[in-house]
Parts: sequence; structure tokens; C-alpha cells
Amino acid sequence: MEIIVRLDVMLARRKMRSKELAALIGISEQNLSLLKSGKVQGMRFKTLAAICAALDCQPGDILEFHEETDAA
Repeated sequence: MEIIVRLDVMLARRKMRSKELAALIGISEQNLSLLKSGKVQGMRFKTLAAICAALDCQPGDILEFHEETDAA
């Protein structure tokens, strides 16, 4: 099972830069970059809520679940 982070897609749709979003939600650009790349193991609900509020979206617009299939 895998969670795909689609934050870059929502930023493009909202015509917002990562730097602007980081300032709006109060996290560093580096941490936001790690979130965008999916290189984090978790995210606080508070951070997710702030991202959704800033981008006027739902968590499902940012996070996507993919179930791994066995290619036997």
C-alpha cells in the first residue's frame, strides 16, 4: 500500500508557489518540499488542515491511496 502526495498538482491548480504556501501555513520551505516529494513518513492533521485551508481543497485532493498489486 502506498500514499501518493499530490500537493504539487494542487499548487499548480491554485497558481501558488511553494514558498507562498509555506509562509501561509507556517512551515519551512524545506519541510514543504519534503511533503511534496512524499519523503515523509507522516503529517500532522494540523498541517494537513492548514494546507487544505490555504489551497481551498479537501485532504483527498492532496493525498491518494494506491494498493500495491503483486505481479506474479
